[in-house]
Amino acid sequence: MATNHKLTATSRKIEGKGASRRLRTAGYVPAIVYGAGAEPQAIQILHNDILLGSRFESFYSSVIDLTVDGKAQKVLIKDWQKHPFKQLMLHMDFQRVNENEAVRVAVPVHFLNQEKSPAGKTAGLVISHNLTEVTVSCLPKDLPEFIELDLANLKAGDIVHLSDLKLPKGVEVPELGLGKEHDVAVVTVASIQEEVDPTAEGAAGDASGEEKK
Repeated sequence: MATNHKLTATSRKIEGKGASRRLRTAGYVPAIVYGAGAEPQAIQILHNDILLGSRFESFYSSVIDLTVDGKAQKVLIKDWQKHPFKQLMLHMDFQRVNENEAVRVAVPVHFLNQEKSPAGKTAGLVISHNLTEVTVSCLPKDLPEFIELDLANLKAGDIVHLSDLKLPKGVEVPELGLGKEHDVAVVTVASIQEEVDPTAEGAAGDASGEEKK
């Protein structure tokens, strides 16, 4: 069942670094809402509400019900700035969405049954997740929280491409329409190559030569 994310905000009239700093000190996140043919609007949201939402993986890739000064609208998180090391959101950008127009959103990929696969049970193999999220295009109502990739049959030498993903109805990967060269690998399986230290090899050869003398 999809998670229904909701946020409540109020508009703000004073902008600038000083005003944003004061908002953060007061426990708010300065943000802006734009798009859908309407004027950009500066808003403020309680930081704790953002923290609660961010506990869910889908928070950053789902359509959110944002209420500003009592008026509801549907938005996507398009950008955010976090503190380098503190659990602190510094700024957010929200884009309004039209429910009748397709949106492009990067959604996470969930890898299933890797440990149960032949590749997962074979020593000496490295399974690489080359992509952990995929940009999809669809109507807001069809936006998935994530894409599942079943790796139960994964074996040595396998490569899983974008075109191998099973997408929900109404969802597509725009990149695949750009040509075969854009059908990149999502998962690859390779053998571990043991690296030989040439210095050690040389030393072993010298020692062997000395013994023969």
